[in-house]
Amino acid sequence: MQDILAMLNRLRRPRLLIRAARLGARDYVRDRHLKRLLGYSALPRPSAALLRLMELERDIDDRRRIDDAGYSLSRHLDLLIAMMGEAQLVAATRAEPEI
Repeated sequence: MQDILAMLNRLRRPRLLIRAARLGARDYVRDRHLKRLLGYSALPRPSAALLRLMELERDIDDRRRIDDAGYSLSRHLDLLIAMMGEAQLVAATRAEPEI
């Protein structure tokens, strides 16, 4: 399987969406945001959450690209913000030295 962070780095989205998501990621609170987006009572590990968020974001990005009336900019931003927050957690856990 491809490295999840490499997959995330290959995503190409409009610059304005990414800028807005970066600003929003500063206030990312995992407990609050993930429960709202994923609907889980028990939160998954960051890597599992990131994979699920990427699937959801891919679907909403497809809607954006075809100008679907059901496209929600706020939902798209929420997903990108959560993806950035979870990616930071995944990167941090990989950087921790093993004892």
